[in-house]
Amino acid sequence: MKTRSLILCALTMALTMAGCKRAPGKPGPEPEVARPEQLVDFPTLYGENCASCHGVKGQNGAAISLANPVYIATAGVDNIRRVTAEGVHGTAMPPFARSSGGMLTDQQIAILAHGIASTWSNPSALVGQTPPAYASSNRGDAARGRIAFNTLCASCHGVDAMGGRATNGIATGLLVDPAYLALISDQGLRSIIISGQPEQGMPDWRHHQTGSVAHALSEQEIADVIAWLTSHRIATPGQPYQTQHP
Repeated sequence: MKTRSLILCALTMALTMAGCKRAPGKPGPEPEVARPEQLVDFPTLYGENCASCHGVKGQNGAAISLANPVYIATAGVDNIRRVTAEGVHGTAMPPFARSSGGMLTDQQIAILAHGIASTWSNPSALVGQTPPAYASSNRGDAARGRIAFNTLCASCHGVDAMGGRATNGIATGLLVDPAYLALISDQGLRSIIISGQPEQGMPDWRHHQTGSVAHALSEQEIADVIAWLTSHRIATPGQPYQTQHP
């Protein structure tokens, strides 16, 4: 009995010293899962937070294309970081920074902004050219904007922006639809007009035409077109029924 007890004691001590790592029936070690704030990989951060609206590869999403060198050059990293952190009030773009109610740290916001720029920028996109400013306080004139739109944009978007077909065959929607205008800010319209949507055949501000003559949009024309488009906004889009009063 004494020998048997000594053997059992020795086995117990051996298992204890080994941490019972090989004890029958004990599950193996669980894989380590990083905390959300520890995620610092740009492709993963982009895929989890941006791809659903801006497209898996930065294009063909519901929101503005980020894989557009002209947009990156005109917006710049600081504006991309600010919009990512703070969102755009009144649109579908939410704030992502914790300081604004989101879930990402300042480091993760910076990784996204710099990742977008380093992944999709092109240093030669604007060589020798100065684009319009990213933002402007210039007030446009809606009446002039309608004329400019029908002269420069109607070939793709239709007269009075009532819908048309772009040169690559992609049908364009009703730009003056109040539901669309409720989802996009004035700055969003400006960014698209300046940067274009190359994957959809929409040129940037440099490559419009008046008849057969190449025409770059001026700052005033951009402001006027935005003023005309936004004049179609309504306070309560998507509310087709008037209030009934007894």
